[in-house]
Amino acid sequence: MSLHPNEVLLAPVVTEKAYGGVEQRKYSFHVHPDAHKTQVRQAVEQLFDVKVERVNILMVQPKPKRRGAHRGKRPGWKKAIVQLREGDTIEIFTGAQL
Repeated sequence: MSLHPNEVLLAPVVTEKAYGGVEQRKYSFHVHPDAHKTQVRQAVEQLFDVKVERVNILMVQPKPKRRGAHRGKRPGWKKAIVQLREGDTIEIFTGAQL
């Protein structure tokens, strides 16, 4: 399946753990469920004008949730952790202070 780079990367992951990886040049993104490593690499390089060293992809499992007697599930999603070449940064992650 051919996806446009804007369709591959859906959103940055905004968590304490994700911001902890910025020091090692690792950035986390919520990606399209059908995207694979090559598409993620190409999308990050095109959209942010950086060079990618490594891409790790994982599936975040759905979580069971309950409110009173009603049971349900939060949906699962696909996450990509991208490591950049030495000296490259992505600006959307630099504004956060931990």
